[in-house]
Amino acid sequence: MDDDPRPGRFLLTGSVRADIEADTWPGTGRLVRVAMSGLVVREVIGNIGQPGLFERIVAEGVEAAARIPTDTPDLKGYIEMALAGSFPSPALHLQGPARRRWLDGYLDQILTRDAAQVAGDRDPVRLRRYFEALASSTAGVVEDKKLYDAAGINAKTAAAYDRLLTNLFIVEAVPAWTTNRLKRLARSPKRYVVDPGLVSAALRVDVDGVMRDGDLLGRVLDSFVMAQLRAEIAVGAAQLRSYHLRQQQGRHEVDTILEAADGRVIGVEVKAEAAPTRHSARHLRWLRDELGDRFIAGLVLHTGPRPFALDDRLLALPICALWA
Repeated sequence: MDDDPRPGRFLLTGSVRADIEADTWPGTGRLVRVAMSGLVVREVIGNIGQPGLFERIVAEGVEAAARIPTDTPDLKGYIEMALAGSFPSPALHLQGPARRRWLDGYLDQILTRDAAQVAGDRDPVRLRRYFEALASSTAGVVEDKKLYDAAGINAKTAAAYDRLLTNLFIVEAVPAWTTNRLKRLARSPKRYVVDPGLVSAALRVDVDGVMRDGDLLGRVLDSFVMAQLRAEIAVGAAQLRSYHLRQQQGRHEVDTILEAADGRVIGVEVKAEAAPTRHSARHLRWLRDELGDRFIAGLVLHTGPRPFALDDRLLALPICALWA
């Protein structure tokens, strides 16, 4: 590399253990880290090599958002896609019981063998209980005490488990967004299980089970949308960063805030409904009015078949627009 510094000649991959255990990192100045997420729908259908939804909105405004595929899933279709997971084998090649066994086996391997190799002696039973608590609250802002009480562990053990699951890239904490313009914003992170398929495996629920549980339905749908965003953010030219917004006492709350390098923002709400109304965009409307020109657009992502305007710079958009 020193003799021929042309970029892009090598891809270097390896176990997460290298990052966690190595005392030195000899690639400084020679390597560029690229976040590698699971498969997203754009990749599965082959719609790659062009700007994604949020890249277009940053460049052109909300008018660039209203593209949708010819085939739009319904609510059950979105949950089926979410629970298929983002690992190539279950997402592309397996179905039904075979897919469930694969995801069960992967989760078991992570929580028993991989965790022990990375972090030494960890009680796999308590670690599984903690992961189940995270899975049941994915896409949520939950007090730490509720999580470690549900798992029957103490705060110190919970903190260690959080670090471990983050290092294993199966849990992500999205930070709270802050700005001088808004007051009394909560600072707690929003936790996601990175792959909704692992939520299904941890909680042992299938599509019908998720559809019957209104709370879990919203969480799985939000986690699925974040999985699509995560991949776009990692490679996009707009240098977007993801946050969540929640006022203290929950007066106003926005599922996802995407902030561009120039400080402008896009707000995103995810709804498990097919025909959102102006009321569905009330938190985005508040955010728009508070931020003024800094607010690019607000999207209410829904499970219906068509896009439509809700207000100035506020648009109801089918979730499938993420891969249009």
